[in-house]
Amino acid sequence: MPSQERPEQRPEQRLLFVAVLFAVLLNFPFLAVFDHDGRVGGIPVLYLYVLLAWGLLVLLTGWLVKVK
Repeated sequence: MPSQERPEQRPEQRLLFVAVLFAVLLNFPFLAVFDHDGRVGGIPVLYLYVLLAWGLLVLLTGWLVKVK
């Protein structure tokens, strides 16, 4: 029986997945979870969440484009 090889994903598919993932992470239900008066190191939790999510988006996109 021939071995079944998994077709390799194209970079466009991976980038589309990342775009959809971050569209979900930066949408209402997740933002509402972090929208309260708490602070971490003097920074509001919501601002910190958005900043970290955006930074992760930049890093992940750069890594996916570079890896090919």
